[in-house]
This record gives sequence, structure tokens and C-alpha cells, in this order.
Amino acid sequence: MSLLPILILIGITLAIGVLARGRWRLWSLLITSLIAIYWLQPGLPVRHMDFWLPTTSIALVVIVWVVTALKENLAIRTNLITGLVIALVISVLGLTRYLGEFCCLTPTRPPDILQILIVVAAIFLLSILILRFSNTRNIWLYAIFFLILSILIILKLEPLTKLASAGLRLISGQSVQLATGVDIRWIGFSYLAFRLLHTLIDRLGGRLPSLTLQEFMIYAIFYPSLSAGPIDRIQRFIKDLHQVYQPTLQSILLGSKRILIGIFSKFVLADGLALIALNPANAEQVHSTGWLWLMLYAFAFRIFFDFSGYTDIAIGMGNLVGIHLPENFEKPYRKQNLTLFWNSWHMTLAAWFRSYFFNPLTRKLRSSPRNIPMPLIIFIGQLTTFTLIGLWHGITWNFAIWGVWHGIGLFIHNRWSEFSRSRSFNIDNKPRLKQWFGYSSAFLTFNYVSLGWVWFALSTPAQSWNVFQKLFGLTG
Repeated sequence: MSLLPILILIGITLAIGVLARGRWRLWSLLITSLIAIYWLQPGLPVRHMDFWLPTTSIALVVIVWVVTALKENLAIRTNLITGLVIALVISVLGLTRYLGEFCCLTPTRPPDILQILIVVAAIFLLSILILRFSNTRNIWLYAIFFLILSILIILKLEPLTKLASAGLRLISGQSVQLATGVDIRWIGFSYLAFRLLHTLIDRLGGRLPSLTLQEFMIYAIFYPSLSAGPIDRIQRFIKDLHQVYQPTLQSILLGSKRILIGIFSKFVLADGLALIALNPANAEQVHSTGWLWLMLYAFAFRIFFDFSGYTDIAIGMGNLVGIHLPENFEKPYRKQNLTLFWNSWHMTLAAWFRSYFFNPLTRKLRSSPRNIPMPLIIFIGQLTTFTLIGLWHGITWNFAIWGVWHGIGLFIHNRWSEFSRSRSFNIDNKPRLKQWFGYSSAFLTFNYVSLGWVWFALSTPAQSWNVFQKLFGLTG
């Protein structure tokens, strides 16, 4: 996301925070989020996809709400009005295609209005169909769960993305031969998918609170956290949404300060470091060990400032409207071990996988009649969890190896912690030794994480291995 859209959204957010009260605050957040999901969507070479992808996101949110909502809340008047407002916003955005020079809020001209109305009607009819057969709601829950997961896999695996692009090009009458794996860039879907999967799992577990369509839609596509997170939990989000928000000078200044820190981190520090950070092009050109280490450290700080900068902007914007999004980073490069690092780096993603994958998996393994040793359970849990976290960024060998790198590192730290605890290595009464040990641990952790970024920054295992050899002077 470039700076200009961010500045415009900051202005709109400030206006909502200062002027909108009560129900008007909710309607303002809903309508702004609906418009933003179209406006922020990148332009795509496949005809009208920059309109249909945001529309599909909205459709998925509506369907997930229908299959997860309590029966007694489905037919209330507010939900019907919200559905009409959503349909109206989509239709009005579609009508901008007829405004000539003033078209459009979407990157390219929207499709014909008749097509849009047919799709909106189809979403409504599908919702009615699900309600009609509400006795099979669990089947719908599982079906939508696997649909969202399948879309996520298609978007993360380039050959499948290319195949999907070819199919969409065929439908739209474009050349199939021009299809590529980068044709489908879907704004915020990685984060939207995890929000929706979380609500589906929590509904199956009986943990999902009662929600209106308006509340659920705001949560799912909340525009400050749309493109780069954090991944909030609906139980926490809804408390802020229900809280009466009264802006004060202090709250506005705090939110604004956080936004300014985020803008500086992203557009000054991260973009500046990007000029020298490790990437597939300069990895092949540079042979100096010293320069490669400098480029690697530049990448480590660039990815931190880029990601944490967007998070700061999102949290600051949320604060301006009374939504306190969760923290995602907490001085991760200063942590003394890999466990503490992952408790402070992309915290909402790590917490999501911990809650919905690692904990259920290890509980299942512990209850197995095969009496699996605890170290093996921990190894399996950490390795599979972090392999999946790697693949969440993209289904490639390098992302998978990056995940394995961290899974193995966490297991080694876990075993070392158990070993040192049993040996009672007590350095609390030796402050200088304890300080030296802390600095050394942080140094080793930072460098282990930084070396892991080699897999993340580059495209292939062969290229990454070549860089590792250069970093340690193993090439001639």
C-alpha cells in the first residue's frame, strides 16, 4: 500500500473518530471498510478481477456469518438493513463505470451492472438456501472451511494460481497463454481467511459470541488491518466495537503518534534499507562476505520495519475510532532465545497457530495409546507448526525450509532449557555473568533468525545455499 491511500484513510478515520457516535460510528466503519476493500485492491490483468475478488471476499464473510450466526439472530431487522447496505455499496461502486472521466474507485472499470446484480442476488439466494436447510449447518461449516482453505492454497501455490488465472482468462475471453502465477493478487485474503477460519472453528467449539451481520462484517474487513493484519480475535474486537467511544485530545494524539511512527518505519527506514537489503538479484552479483552480511542484516531490519510499520499504522488508526488492535511486535530482535522471539514477532499469527494447530495436535499426540515420548511430541508439534507458518507466506521450498529452520531451532532451545533446568545452572547471584550470558544469547538468537531470512528472501534452495557458502567464506 502506498503512502497516499494511507494518508487519505487516516483522514477519514480521524473524521469518523471525531464526528461519528453510536450507531453512526458502526455504519461509518462498515461503509468505509466496504469501499476500502475495492479501492485498495491492486489492478489485475484478468478482466474485472479487481472488482470480483473484493466482491468474493464480502460474499465469503456474509456466508460465514450465515452459517455461524445463532438462529434467533438471523432474522432481526438490523441484519436485513445491513445486507441491503452491502448490496447498495457494491451496486453503487459498479455504477461508477458509467461516470466517464470520473470513473472509478476500483483500479479498472467495473463489470456491467447487470452482472453485478446477478452476483448480489446469487449471494442472497445462497444465504436463503443455507437458512432453509439449517439442519445441515455443520455440513455447511465444514464445506466453507475447506473452500476458504482451498482458495488460500491456490493463492499460495504458483502453479495453481497460474491454472486459476488461465481459467478466469478463458471465462473472460482473454488469452490463456498469457496467464502467470502473479495474475491474482487478492487484497488481504491471507488475513481474512484466518479471521474467517477462526470464527468457523470457534462456532464448532461453541465459543463464538452472538453477532449481527454488521458487527461481523466490520470485524472481518476492518480497513486499517485489511492488508497487513494483525489477526485479531472476534471476541476481543467486538468488546471494543460495543464500547462507547468518546475521543479525547490524548487518545487522538496517542493514535496519531503511533501512525507517525509507522509511517517513518515503513516509508523511511524500511524503504531505505530495501536499497541494500538481500534479494535474488544482488545475491548473485555480490561475492564479498562482508557485504553479504551487511545485506542480510539490512534485510532483517527492513522486513521488521516494513511489517511493524504497517502494524503501527493499523493500530494507530484503530485507536482513533476506539478499536484497540492487538500488538504484533515487541522488540523481537532483543530477545534472548527463539521462543521469546516468536512470542514477540508476528504475535497474532503465532498465537493463531498455537491455538488452532499446535495445542490441538500436541493434545492429540499426548492422548495417543502409543505412549509417544514428550520430546518427540514437542518436536512434531513445533516442526509441523512452523512449516505451516512458512507455507502460509507461500507454498515454495524456501518458505518451507524457513519454517523448518525455526521449528528445529525452537526444539533445540526447548531441549536446552530442559537440560539446563535439570542441571540447576544458577547465575542469578552472579550479575556480571548473567548480563554477559543475556547479551550472548540475544546475539546468537538474532544471528540465527537473520540467517533464517536467507531462505525467506531468496527464491530457490540452490540460491540460498550459495549465499550461505559465501557468508561463511566457503566458495573459491
